[in-house]
Amino acid sequence: MRIATWNVNSIRTRVDRVLAFLERSHTDILAIQEIKCRPDQFPSQPFEEAGYSVVAHGLNQWNGVAVLSRLPIMNVETSFPHQPTFGEPPCVEARALGVTVNIAGQTEHAGQEKLFTIWSLYVPNGRELTHPHYEYKLQWLAELKRQGQLWLHSQPDAHIALVGDWNVAPYDEDVWDMSVFAGATHVSPAERAAFQAFTEDGWVEVTRGRADNYTYWDYQKLRFPRNEGMRIDFVYASPALTKKVTGAQIDRDERKGKGASDHVPVIVDISL
Repeated sequence: MRIATWNVNSIRTRVDRVLAFLERSHTDILAIQEIKCRPDQFPSQPFEEAGYSVVAHGLNQWNGVAVLSRLPIMNVETSFPHQPTFGEPPCVEARALGVTVNIAGQTEHAGQEKLFTIWSLYVPNGRELTHPHYEYKLQWLAELKRQGQLWLHSQPDAHIALVGDWNVAPYDEDVWDMSVFAGATHVSPAERAAFQAFTEDGWVEVTRGRADNYTYWDYQKLRFPRNEGMRIDFVYASPALTKKVTGAQIDRDERKGKGASDHVPVIVDISL
């Protein structure tokens, strides 16, 4: 099974690129972030015609997450328990979507399902270290960690992947020049600690050591031609799933050409 995660920065403007990626990469499940539309606005038809079931969660033209799956979808969650709120009035933003699929195929016989759960995550940006959005980001990551701990304790053998745009560069090597990020978000000690804290419960970021590249390049200042990027898109796997991972790659070429997103797909191969 091949899964991938991709912040597409508006699905309605990148339908053709996403379809081409799916066909080229033979991806079974694609988690998408920043769809920038409501579910009724999501361009589902071309993906369904390509053999994918579509689940989208968006509230307006901001944020939004989705999952495309060639495998039978068994359950959908449009937020994780106790997901923090933001805004005025406070609301649970469309930043998390959990989809459970049956990788054994559809069956009428109870107990024969072989389940895999993928969470498409669009972690809050944080904006500035003194901005309320920064505290929101840290709370969001802390609560996700708490929920992840509960999932692992209740289902130690579960195959779960937490994937998406984490908006954190965990190591200095994950940005092109640390001096540029002095006093900025994404690299602060608190953010890095919040990201790394998932490992305390047994989660493993499975792309590190298997793929070596940035995953994001800003549109401004010729960042991509100069390879001035950031590595902020990751795949955390549960302990049971980690044992099944066979490979990973970052599709840097997807940043090239007209109409590219500022992020690229991160791909993980799994033998289940």
